[in-house]
Amino acid sequence: MKTRKLFSSRTGVVLALAILLQACATPPTPYDYSAFKQARPASLLVLPPLNDSPEVNATAGVWAQSVRPLAEGGYYVFPITLVAETFRQNGLDNAADIQEVSPQKLHEFFGADAAVYIRVIDYGTTYKVLSSDTRVAVEGKIIDLRSGQLLWQGQAAASSAEQQQNQGGLIGVLVAAVIKQISDTVTDAAFNYAAIADYRLLGAAQPNGVLTGPRSPHSQQAK
Repeated sequence: MKTRKLFSSRTGVVLALAILLQACATPPTPYDYSAFKQARPASLLVLPPLNDSPEVNATAGVWAQSVRPLAEGGYYVFPITLVAETFRQNGLDNAADIQEVSPQKLHEFFGADAAVYIRVIDYGTTYKVLSSDTRVAVEGKIIDLRSGQLLWQGQAAASSAEQQQNQGGLIGVLVAAVIKQISDTVTDAAFNYAAIADYRLLGAAQPNGVLTGPRSPHSQQAK
């Protein structure tokens, strides 16, 4: 009888904790897509990202992989090489200067409906006592080039810590962390995590993410 009562008591505690955690895990406030749905952009111009990280490869790594999630989401996205060459011919090769160009002028140059502005918050591999972490964090927004209106904004990140597992005891963990940091820095492992971060930021049907485009069978939808 005591065992049964003890079991019932523990079960009650577990259920209470589960209810409490569920109550605390409130879902994010739904994004207001009214401006996005009214504008209905079909073509997107992705500008070279601003880089707040110390890694010089961050802009190229994030920019190179930003087109695919948007194209798969149903938009025509201007090729990166075309965009870079157009800016170069007009004397612009710095991301900060390019993102200062007015929406009206960008629309005149490219004829795109909207532009995607990205900022790299974190990019690269850092060493910690028991681990090394390769992390990419980005934020972005979409501006209607015809009106200058903000249509959407969001942020996303990807990290090797999501998959990291301890192994080989304390010494093994320390050695593995140092080796991983050297390897990841040399091979620019952040490039792979930039792809994940870009998909989380710009991929179709992400929670509060970019609406699907007109070329998608699920146009104007979000998760």
